[in-house]
Amino acid sequence: MILSDSEILAAIEKGEIYIEPFRREALGSNSYDVHLGKYLRVYGTYALDARRYHASSLIQIPPQGLYLVPGVLYLGVTEEYTESHCYVPFLEGKSSVGRLGIQIHATASKGDVGFCNHWTLEISVVQPVKVYAGMSIGQLIFFAVSGQVEQTYAQRSSAKYKQRDPLPVPSMYWKHFTHPYEDTFSYRQ
Repeated sequence: MILSDSEILAAIEKGEIYIEPFRREALGSNSYDVHLGKYLRVYGTYALDARRYHASSLIQIPPQGLYLVPGVLYLGVTEEYTESHCYVPFLEGKSSVGRLGIQIHATASKGDVGFCNHWTLEISVVQPVKVYAGMSIGQLIFFAVSGQVEQTYAQRSSAKYKQRDPLPVPSMYWKHFTHPYEDTFSYRQ
């Protein structure tokens, strides 16, 4: 079941959902609009290895906007910090943003019960598009959970993205590996 606007407001009043900053005008009939933060992150290398940490750099979006170009993964971040203690939040793109050829996530649209942070966006574009800090970029939809949650995201010791951060957070997939990656094959011609 997706929460309606009145149910989202009731959950906020009960402390089951927290959104900072909260803008009443961003509340839709069954979603809440989130806005693009002023920083983007890009990796310093074109070829990435999932088992390794990769250096990245921050780009601040100037007031006049910034053109994003195809072939680059931009990690963006929402202005909004959110908490959801009883509901499963999903982040979806806005249709107006999609119609500009902007995708705001590659695969990570679902949050977990207990996710408390800004949302990192995996932004890619089909053609060059100028974006602006503060533009409406996506919408959160909240689903009710059936059954008791034994352990929320914030309670899991393995949760990699629970430190509050207003900047886009790069992949920490490499933390799954407890020993340095060693190539185990060689290629022969």
